[in-house]
Amino acid sequence: MVAASLSDAVVTVDGFPVLSGVSTSIAAEGLTILRGPNGSGKTSLLRLLGGLHALTRGSGEVLGVDLVNGDRRQVRRRVGWLGHEGAFYDDLTVTENLAFAARALGRPSNTIAPALERVGLADRAHTSTRLLSAGQRRRLALAWLVVRRPALWLLDEPYASLDTEGRELLDALVADAIGAKAAVVLSAHDELRLSVSGRTLVLVGGRVADEY
Repeated sequence: MVAASLSDAVVTVDGFPVLSGVSTSIAAEGLTILRGPNGSGKTSLLRLLGGLHALTRGSGEVLGVDLVNGDRRQVRRRVGWLGHEGAFYDDLTVTENLAFAARALGRPSNTIAPALERVGLADRAHTSTRLLSAGQRRRLALAWLVVRRPALWLLDEPYASLDTEGRELLDALVADAIGAKAAVVLSAHDELRLSVSGRTLVLVGGRVADEY
């Protein structure tokens, strides 16, 4: 069983090939780490797996959705995405943001308070999101992943803006997700201290150059 598979996947953005022929698969559960220099295609691969990029050439499937002939919106609804950009409304409180997102995807609202407790934002539940620090906004994004419980987690440089405690929290959440039989794909520059081992894909020039 696989969460995703790609064959000769090419993605172009503004005429430039950000992925230039990726063939790989992501197991239905477990950890996959993306490594490579800036511009190597790590973020582009995550965005393709998240239904945010369209295939220019090649084929692929994510959680049973065909990336060529299927509806990529179905992919976006089923994966959990943590990118560099925030997806929350500054004029809503922390709880209101999670409640709005939960309603949109049919997630139970009674999971919001425990999620905020889990990520250390319980005392910010009624704080306007615009008042959160960068690290707290990152924790809010993690709380949304806890509420969603996606089958596929896509984490783009997830340790950015997190302090030591926040990094330890993220490590624990990744371990919890894998323990719950989810697949986690994350990109990272720094050495990881995760309690779970995983497979590593090394990207260079928009291709998978190595795997171990």
